[in-house]
Amino acid sequence: MDDAVQAAAYAQGDFAIAHQFLVDQAGRLLGDLPPEARALDLGCGPGDVTVRFARAWPGWHIDAVDGAEAMLTLARARLRAEALQARVRLYRAVLPHDPLPGSGYQVVLSNSLLHHLHDPQVLWSAVRAVAAPAAAVYVTDLRRPADEAELHRLIETYGAGGPAVLQRDFAASLRAAFTVQEVRGQLAAAGLAGLDVLALTDRHLAVVGCLRLAC
Repeated sequence: MDDAVQAAAYAQGDFAIAHQFLVDQAGRLLGDLPPEARALDLGCGPGDVTVRFARAWPGWHIDAVDGAEAMLTLARARLRAEALQARVRLYRAVLPHDPLPGSGYQVVLSNSLLHHLHDPQVLWSAVRAVAAPAAAVYVTDLRRPADEAELHRLIETYGAGGPAVLQRDFAASLRAAFTVQEVRGQLAAAGLAGLDVLALTDRHLAVVGCLRLAC
């Protein structure tokens, strides 16, 4: 999403309820997340989810990464407005070509990046490379509906009335998303033990757990 109009439409979309729900579920599903931690947010977009995590865990220092400069421009403005520049740092990196800002993160987050990747192992390789031993992992994404009828129901339920560009992108993202079973297979192939995959809502899935690396 390096098109400025597309990025702005996404940033201005009303995702507050959905994004806050995803953040709230992190604490419920992972239990006692560390009150102080170095966290990495992969695919931060315009920063809304990142900001919500920073508010919920004020002891975290978050490195947030996105590949689209248009998104990062919006995220910078959001951080200034929230006075969070001291705790949230933004980086531009396109996986898998660009280096990530660090390693040994106690928390690894990502929202709605997985379905954008042609090869899902790009994300899981990055998680494996940057996570500290026993890191908490919380990856959320859309999940692919069972058929076109369900896809159109989701668009009517959650996309109707929004800008045409968001409705178009929502439909494309749902088609590109993975099922719970497919993501479980991806994690097994990546040797990422300790992570579970569950259907979080009628359109979201979550990968949650404390990381263990299988040889």
